[in-house]
Amino acid sequence: MSAEESMQKAEEILNRLDEVRARLDATEDPDEAIAIVTELGEIAKDVESEISRAKREAEADATS
Repeated sequence: MSAEESMQKAEEILNRLDEVRARLDATEDPDEAIAIVTELGEIAKDVESEISRAKREAEADATS
């Protein structure tokens, strides 16, 4: 996967993050809010992984 593809995937995950955050804003159910916050944490980890992958790919491309 290229650095550009990794960044594109990170952007897609960020969009998903925004959608889930909007669900959190809309809920008044404490149990649902807890589940959504957990989901947000998982999505944030996905974003971090993709950004790290993109950085590694960019560094590899730069040294090639």
